[in-house]
Amino acid sequence: MRARLSVIVPVLDAEEPLPALLQGLMAGVEAGLIRELILTDGGSRDGTRRIAEAAGAIWVTGPASRGGQLRRGVAAAGGAWLLVLHADTVLPEGWVQAALAQMADGRPGYFRLSFDARGAAPWVVAAWANLRARLFRLPYGDQGLLISRAEYDAAGGYPDIPLMEDVALARRLGRRLRMMPLAVQSSAARYLRDGWLRRGARNLWLLARYLMGADPDALRKRY
Repeated sequence: MRARLSVIVPVLDAEEPLPALLQGLMAGVEAGLIRELILTDGGSRDGTRRIAEAAGAIWVTGPASRGGQLRRGVAAAGGAWLLVLHADTVLPEGWVQAALAQMADGRPGYFRLSFDARGAAPWVVAAWANLRARLFRLPYGDQGLLISRAEYDAAGGYPDIPLMEDVALARRLGRRLRMMPLAVQSSAARYLRDGWLRRGARNLWLLARYLMGADPDALRKRY
């Protein structure tokens, strides 16, 4: 019996964070869980493809649109289950057991969020993200998504939009989404560059605008 899980990662010039993600995925390979790793690229010019080829990943290319990249990645996947992760995600110890438990449950799941930075600001931003995901069933892509291929297809998959593709799919999945008991670690680079308050406020404003019907292409220019 072939492994059931396909891992899909959208990438764009991701050579710096990618090795840490690949290292974390090794637990799934050793457990016989991961069928394939698919990196779906939007035009990288650094060493991302070299790293992908060294890891034996399937390489998919196309225009740089996160929703479109994810659709192409899923289209190339052969697993009965999909795990969608961002390139700057670090998986926690025990993620394989958490994923297997969620797959046994049958419903789509996502991880809690944490950042690779310490202090009050990272804690508050992560706490808000986890509260938003739990109360409103709106996890972002940096929290990962574990979903059966059948349910992904039934929900219509990721829309081919440059931003909020994760929110669009989450809204279709609604109350079936479940928070898994472990936290992934996401890069704090954008927050450190822009400021925790400014970046957090901008993300909240973009979400509100999207939920009110704003064009994702227009929102992407403000991201």
